[in-house]
Amino acid sequence: MAMLRITKRDYQKMVSHAVKELPNEACGLIAGVAEDGIKTVKEVYLLTNADASREHFSMKPEEQLAAIKDMRAKGYKMFGNWHSHPESPSRPSEEDKRLAHDSGADYLILSLQDREHPVLNAFRIKNHTEVSKEEIQYVTEEE
Repeated sequence: MAMLRITKRDYQKMVSHAVKELPNEACGLIAGVAEDGIKTVKEVYLLTNADASREHFSMKPEEQLAAIKDMRAKGYKMFGNWHSHPESPSRPSEEDKRLAHDSGADYLILSLQDREHPVLNAFRIKNHTEVSKEEIQYVTEEE
């Protein structure tokens, strides 16, 4: 099973962006380096939810492209995307599963259901139906 390592700072960056975008869903991409089944997130990209919706998201194509160019320039691999659930738990919705086209991607969902205790989970989604949870390890800056 693969593991995702993310810094507490990047986690806070996602939470801050998600809170700022309320009542709508926030979204973005994650990228980094992978070695021995451990994916270390080096960059969290904060993108605009073009749908401006509290129930779904779509990323602005020009922002996605800029993020991908930045990843390439830094030698990072795109691991997947993240989005927030302003009022529901940190698990893929039916729509999230339907829109999960890459079974190799990590889908991170940040729940703000309990504002004081945001919950971030990472998932793999296969064939739009099979959901498996990935382990997230929170690390300090240079661990």
